[in-house]
Amino acid sequence: MDMYEEKIRTWLNEHRMNGVQLLQKLVQEPSKRGQEGSAQAIVVEKCRQLGLEIDLWEIGDEQLRKHPHFYCDRRDFKGNPNLVAIKRGTGKGKSLILNGHIDVVPEGDHAAWHDEPYSGKLMDGKVFGRGTTDMKGGNVSLLLAIEAIVESGIQLKGDLIFQSVIEEESGGAGTLAAVIRGYKADGAIIPEPTNMKLFPLQQGSMWFRLRIKGKSAHGGTRYEGVSAIDKAVVVMKEIKMLEQERNESLRHSLYKNVPIPIPINIGSIQSGNWPSSVPDTAVLEGRFGIAPTETMEEAQKSLKERIDALNESDAWFKERPIELEWFGARWLPGNLEINHPLMKTIGTCYEKVVGEEPLVEASPWATDGGYLSSVGSTPVVVFGPGETKMAHDSNEYIEVDKMMEVAEIIALTIIEWCGVDQE
Repeated sequence: MDMYEEKIRTWLNEHRMNGVQLLQKLVQEPSKRGQEGSAQAIVVEKCRQLGLEIDLWEIGDEQLRKHPHFYCDRRDFKGNPNLVAIKRGTGKGKSLILNGHIDVVPEGDHAAWHDEPYSGKLMDGKVFGRGTTDMKGGNVSLLLAIEAIVESGIQLKGDLIFQSVIEEESGGAGTLAAVIRGYKADGAIIPEPTNMKLFPLQQGSMWFRLRIKGKSAHGGTRYEGVSAIDKAVVVMKEIKMLEQERNESLRHSLYKNVPIPIPINIGSIQSGNWPSSVPDTAVLEGRFGIAPTETMEEAQKSLKERIDALNESDAWFKERPIELEWFGARWLPGNLEINHPLMKTIGTCYEKVVGEEPLVEASPWATDGGYLSSVGSTPVVVFGPGETKMAHDSNEYIEVDKMMEVAEIIALTIIEWCGVDQE
């Protein structure tokens, strides 16, 4: 492969600003949920310029909606298509999916940003704006890697399948739709912001809701009532205990630097509607982490058993049981062997570019990788530029140097994995 390394490196160095400008264009098209179309159009045009075979379609058909792993409350996907673009190989090589999502989370409080959230401003070697790290910078790395191979005249043996999907931030419907459409491969790379670490493991997650009953009364005689907020505190303490037990039982070397590998987060509390009344209802909503080594059903069972036990042991809850509901978005976990050939290939290419071995850890968050691996039977490695801490944060940015390094590593990985037809 040495004969191709210099070609790839030279081309990327000469076209560095082209990559920056492409990223800026993508960032300047806000692609929040339901608004992905304009940014996706830029990606489509780029893929056409590269001579890739285009498959552009609007998801949401009956087959997707009836799939057992479709967890999405969005009813209308019109005008916001999924994209798959393929560089066909000559045959007899391994295929590879390069998967990235085009949707971004909302920008939050504009006052917290130093510049306009969608500026795409280049400053001190960084591009700023919502989606730079999560994950348009990673998507540009993929496109640059493909373009470097095309422009260097390298003919691959295996098929290269680039995916720009919608709906990742809301549960993965875009990638699930691509799997259902038949897109599977011998391996896949997702360039989420991993700080250039390799993530063979990804936790899954799902949302839950707990309804807790109290007894209303006047605040002046609150002792005549039972506060649903007080009872919610009891429930939250139990959830903290469950979180501790679940994480103590998860023994895996890749989690040694992660303080809480599979968190249970209470993200919303709703209770009461009058300061002088004892609240008779509390609703807790949260995110339940799924270990890479367990199924979604096993994770659900662990919370259900804890709530059932509380309903049985607590006199108040025995008469007025806590109600558990699973709702909204869910992400499947992913689990790839550390010594899988795809891990070895990326690791070797990383060393050639960076000059040292990559760090290998478990992902602290969920990705679309679970759909590719669990539903599509495609081995997945998550690896990309960008700092995890900047994802979803104000003043989000990505370092151009890292974006370019990842482009080079992925280009070499494509060549090694798919093989080159030298005839």
